[in-house]
Amino acid sequence: MGITFTGIGIIGIVVPLLPTTPFILLAAYCFNRGSEKMRKWFKNNKLLTSYIENYRSRKGITLKAKMISIAMLWITIGISIYFAPNIYLRLILATIIIGVTIHLVKIPTYKK
Repeated sequence: MGITFTGIGIIGIVVPLLPTTPFILLAAYCFNRGSEKMRKWFKNNKLLTSYIENYRSRKGITLKAKMISIAMLWITIGISIYFAPNIYLRLILATIIIGVTIHLVKIPTYKK
């Protein structure tokens, strides 16, 4: 399942209406739960470990990470909204973008 979700997430990078982040998160969840090797990799990965641990321990995420996340969210889903074939899909995407933005803003800002 992790490989499948990773593949779909990668396809979502180039296909405007297919989201990337949820599938990558699902892949990470599957790999972390299903493979001791992947669990160790996530735990020992120097780039990801601090983000994951700070989020899990409720310390928050850095201001830079918040800003990048929100900007990328609005750019990618904004493009999807622009190219969406009907109003209902646009409304669903708009609801998602607003909800995720609110969630990201509410996460505490972690200061190193």
